[in-house]
Amino acid sequence: MEIRAGVDLGHTHVTRPAFAFLCLQEHPWAREMLRRLREAGHPPALIVEERSAVADTERKKFLARLGEHPVAASLTQQAAESGIPTRTVADHRHTDWLGALRALDPDLVVLGGTRVLRGPLLSIPRDGVLNSHPGLLPECRGSASPAWSVHHDIPVGATTHFCDEGIDTGDLLLRRQVSVHRGMTYEDLCHATLVLAGALMAEALVAYTAGAWPALRRPQGASSRPTFKNAPPEILASVRRKLADGTYAHFVD
Repeated sequence: MEIRAGVDLGHTHVTRPAFAFLCLQEHPWAREMLRRLREAGHPPALIVEERSAVADTERKKFLARLGEHPVAASLTQQAAESGIPTRTVADHRHTDWLGALRALDPDLVVLGGTRVLRGPLLSIPRDGVLNSHPGLLPECRGSASPAWSVHHDIPVGATTHFCDEGIDTGDLLLRRQVSVHRGMTYEDLCHATLVLAGALMAEALVAYTAGAWPALRRPQGASSRPTFKNAPPEILASVRRKLADGTYAHFVD
């Protein structure tokens, strides 16, 4: 993969971006996103996978949210198929591995399901750190976005955005709604946002190569909602009731 010298985002790119893909170990979010990136012809130059108790907890939590929906092939399998080097770290927030990232001299860092990351990491890639969020920004920042979207009658969707020192507050690139049909379950919505988020990230990298980011990038603006935390059982029960009894405000049928 060609690694370019410093670039002007107004320039029409003719090479694929060299980027590192950060994720928690075998996170379903990462597996789907990596599949989409590979299909779009944009495999990462390096996968940096966190193996930790947090990674185990988050993986199990997201798999539960997906119910019986299928998950893309494992990161290990996909990396082997595409010959992508993989580095394992104990915690992405530690700085001891950042030398390897600097040595890559990346255009971008792409997040495929991680902790909230701040600090020196954000300044290493020339053209930014990108995340795909399972909710529409700025309306639904934070965790468990499909649940809070239904609970507060916010449209369900996904957003690809730049990362800054805040939580889901960086500039927007792409955002798109999920069509929520009557009869869909919470697990259906979680799967739909996972798939859409991966597709938007792949679309964002195609747009980067085409030099289209200057036309797409815009600030989020303020949100009228708080930054949400994990949805407690009573909120999830409310979400399931609203979907089952048809009282969610944004069904398309």
